[in-house]
Amino acid sequence: MRLRFLLRPGWLALTVVVFTFAVCCFTLLAPWQFRRDGEQSAQNNALTASFTAQPAAVSQLLAPGAAPNQQNEWHLVSLTGTYIPSAEVVARLRTVQGEAAFEVLTPLRATDGTVYLVDRGYVRLDDKSGVLPYAAAPGGQVTVVARIRSDEADPKHRNAFADASTEGKLQSYTVDSQVVARSSGLTIRPGYFQLDQNQPGVLGALPLPQLDSGPFFSYALQWIAFGTMAVLGWLYFTIRELKPGGALTVEKADRTRRKSVAEMLAEDDEEFTAVR
Repeated sequence: MRLRFLLRPGWLALTVVVFTFAVCCFTLLAPWQFRRDGEQSAQNNALTASFTAQPAAVSQLLAPGAAPNQQNEWHLVSLTGTYIPSAEVVARLRTVQGEAAFEVLTPLRATDGTVYLVDRGYVRLDDKSGVLPYAAAPGGQVTVVARIRSDEADPKHRNAFADASTEGKLQSYTVDSQVVARSSGLTIRPGYFQLDQNQPGVLGALPLPQLDSGPFFSYALQWIAFGTMAVLGWLYFTIRELKPGGALTVEKADRTRRKSVAEMLAEDDEEFTAVR
């Protein structure tokens, strides 16, 4: 039966590899890139809308205690309250416009008592990789305009710490409201708020992401193409194998049977007798 070649170990291994790769392309890799393309589009739409929208109250965009999401991230909000410089933390290992930096995170207590984590922007490093001196947060009540941001995640769940590079100031590996909450003992609502330019307490205002759709959609199409090519390649060789004289057939129809040693000796003997 010609389909028996499908049960050969080598062919079974090839089939498993091809279809495992194709399934990964169709169900994991392509959807992952489509998902990233959707996230990029949502970010671009939120940024574009924020360029013309007026700052809103936090309560209009975020329910009490709710973490930011794709629908409200990057939107502008107005906060009125007082900075709490004693609970300040600097985020280390940051890169801003291609250069190393620290980001300064200062809690702000709003007039209703809610504490928000405000990212005041970045400062550069000195020649010893320490944080350069920067202006303290202004005292008294201030009103700031900031962008809603989601907390960054640290897989290691590290707490804030202090060392010589920040002259004893607390520092963290991520911009995360809950890291600052643990280090200060304050109850800080989830998410943080990134200051825009020319706001009270802003240092180096963080640049906004580029409004670029990115390569994610084309990458998703490429993964679909790779998976399709793998299946079509397997199908092509399967069809060739089913035909007489298939390229991968071990015993081809036109293969010449090898002579036995006895037959070759008999032929040599006949030739020797004929010569005599």
